Amino acid sequence: MTIPASPASATVTFTNPAGLYDPAPNGYSHIASVHPGTRLVFIAGQGGETADGALAADFRQQVRQALANLCTALAAAGAAPRHVAKLTVLIVDHSHERLAVFGAELAQAFGDGPKPACTLIPVPRLALDGMLFEIEAVAALPQAAG
Repeated sequence: MTIPASPASATVTFTNPAGLYDPAPNGYSHIASVHPGTRLVFIAGQGGETADGALAADFRQQVRQALANLCTALAAAGAAPRHVAKLTVLIVDHSHERLAVFGAELAQAFGDGPKPACTLIPVPRLALDGMLFEIEAVAALPQAAG
């Protein structure tokens, strides 16, 4: 099954080929194809810190804040969640419960429709004490007219 990212964005197509399990319940697609004539935007790993550097102890709050931070960074680059082709997610003490939290929060932040290709990496520690979640993104936008 091949699905364009959105009618307004013909820069990325998501595909979930027959013969592979359906990844939609876990919040991702198997393949993201970036079309010619696109501008790639790379967003550094975003954690759950607020603008003043505060970091909640709760995993869900960190995921929600990290996704908000990601959306802020995307907007600063002229992008939106629909432009994201690939995510990389790092989770401290990964579990199925934490995967479910991430999936629910990603659906809330990214809305309906296909989700980007995604790799989740369980890790023992992240950059800051108490940091439990980090997410980075690659977005594909139409090439700016020049």
